[in-house]
Amino acid sequence: MMTKKEWLACLEEMDYMFPDAHCELIHRNPFDLVIAVLLSAQCTDKLVNKVTANLFEKYHTPEDYLSVPLEELQLDIRSIGLFRNKAKNIQALSRILIEQHGGRVPEDRDLLMTLPGVGRKTANVVVSVAFNKPALAVDTHVERVSKRLGLCRWKDSPLQVEEAIMKKTPAEDWSKTHHQIIFFGRYHCKAQNPGCHVCPLFDRCREGKKRDKKGLVKHDAVTEIH
Repeated sequence: MMTKKEWLACLEEMDYMFPDAHCELIHRNPFDLVIAVLLSAQCTDKLVNKVTANLFEKYHTPEDYLSVPLEELQLDIRSIGLFRNKAKNIQALSRILIEQHGGRVPEDRDLLMTLPGVGRKTANVVVSVAFNKPALAVDTHVERVSKRLGLCRWKDSPLQVEEAIMKKTPAEDWSKTHHQIIFFGRYHCKAQNPGCHVCPLFDRCREGKKRDKKGLVKHDAVTEIH
């Protein structure tokens, strides 16, 4: 398994590659962010932003989402995967926010996770991005990169991945680390056709070595860790 020193060296390289990594879901406030992250499940941030450009013009508050029939909200997000279930969850969580939280998004992760459609990943994103509290969300990119680099085991659950990253990363860097790993996975270490041939972390990557044995990697442009 990767040591803390090795992991921090990897993060340093990701920081060099993506110094401006950030949450790419467009939002105005914590409530918008909850909706956007909920919609992003099994969907790209790019598509979510396209849909929310109109959605957030029409809906501003939990009351707004409850002022229309469920079918109308479904039509508003119909280009998003699982739109029927997501629309149902949006209205359900809006009702809970009004009835139990005065219409405001709670800052506590455990309270966030009681909202319909809000799992640990969504709650961690909201806590981190909206409220600037130390938290680390594990999405498909974070999980993939962490396992390829050998920070954790292939069989580890998202929670185990989260714990492994937090254990070897200073708490004050958790939020930043989350976004840098996402950018690294989204734009470089992709699920299909990862940039192994130009990857500064190639020598540390289990997936890269496996691809190399299959003759899928060219080494002419690989750089060294700074």
